[in-house]
Amino acid sequence: MESRTNKAGFDIWVKNTNAILIHNNIVAVEVPNSFFIHWLNKNYLHLFKECLSEICDESYDVEFIEKSEVDGYLSIVNNHITVENQQLKFDINSNNKPLQIHNELNLNPKYVFDTFVIGESNRFAHAASLAVAKNPAESYNPLFLYGGSGLGKTHLMHAIGHHVREKHPDLRIIYISSEKFINEFIDATQNNTTSKFRNKYRNADILMIDDIQFLENKERTQVEFFHTFNELYNAKKQLIISSDRPPREIRELEERLRSRFEWGLLTDIQPPELETRVAILRKKCEMEKYDIPENITFFIAENINSNIRELEGALTRINAYASINEVPLSIESIRAVLKDVLPQSSFRPVTIDLIKKIVAEYYNLTETVLISNKRNKSIVLPRQVAMFLARELTDHSLPKIGNEFGGRDHTTVLHSCDKINQKIKTDFKLAGVIAELKNKIKPK
Repeated sequence: MESRTNKAGFDIWVKNTNAILIHNNIVAVEVPNSFFIHWLNKNYLHLFKECLSEICDESYDVEFIEKSEVDGYLSIVNNHITVENQQLKFDINSNNKPLQIHNELNLNPKYVFDTFVIGESNRFAHAASLAVAKNPAESYNPLFLYGGSGLGKTHLMHAIGHHVREKHPDLRIIYISSEKFINEFIDATQNNTTSKFRNKYRNADILMIDDIQFLENKERTQVEFFHTFNELYNAKKQLIISSDRPPREIRELEERLRSRFEWGLLTDIQPPELETRVAILRKKCEMEKYDIPENITFFIAENINSNIRELEGALTRINAYASINEVPLSIESIRAVLKDVLPQSSFRPVTIDLIKKIVAEYYNLTETVLISNKRNKSIVLPRQVAMFLARELTDHSLPKIGNEFGGRDHTTVLHSCDKINQKIKTDFKLAGVIAELKNKIKPK
């Protein structure tokens, strides 16, 4: 690798890495900190893969592990994956070849049921996957998971594989992407090894195929998979399939395949709701030991709602920014860091003046009356709501907020915020008003 990069780049980014483990065609590489992970994935991942491929005569994926996380990572691997030659016996910068490893599974050790965050958007899919993992080929066969990219389908499939392997080590499990299945079938056809190909897949106890939608327009591969499906189903073997859409919406797919996909259980995964997005980020912080303030995770969860990959990617980027710059995080600073992924509406600065203006307009008051000393109920509630929103949506301190609301003491602000916080737990009308005001202040 040294000969393929400049000396400064090698000394800073590559020299301080250490290959620690090989499992299921993944090489785990220890790095000093989380910023290295971000930088290496962005700038050096392809080089690591190229060099490994040349050294080993086989393609490997690379996963960078922060030094402080190595023990936990090895523990997860030891608990969930049985591998041959678990410790890697070669220096990534040398020409020595490691012992070759061949394994039907290529599972991410972090994708287990314990790390899957359950919410209303994925509860049924999680329950179905767990039922299949506990009783393969008895509960739901086939299990068809569908939903948009980055919502957790692959996580659930890997989790099934880990669980079954731990409880039933004698079962032969195969996890493969449809793209790889297609390429292997083409190679087998070209090399006259279709019998070997069929034996591999038709002797599985559990066959998991990810992103089956890529079989569209692949007529010969569809025929092959149809017969593989039949063999396994008739032999009471478990099939688990994922797609970005339900079978009926995969247009260029043989009707006989489509109908077989619908024989078992179809379950979708929707984009996570706000509460689940917050829980996902908290889980990520806990697992990766990120020290991210609660208001920052909430801001990310509020503004990135498309999929979990983008959500976690934003958190990793924020953590890298904080680590390398050694500065406290604020809403304004993360807006700059995440400018390419945040919706444009999130860039309108939220100020106390803006909050006062919108709340006053909503309650048909003037801003002067809103911050006055009048204690009429029709004024006190809007004032408390405005102070609550100022604390929720800005980084200002309690004294600063109190000062903006007619020079009130910080304890008055705290009392108002606590009161509104308690009310919205039981007063659903007020909770709706708060949500509406938030949307006016920070339109999505």
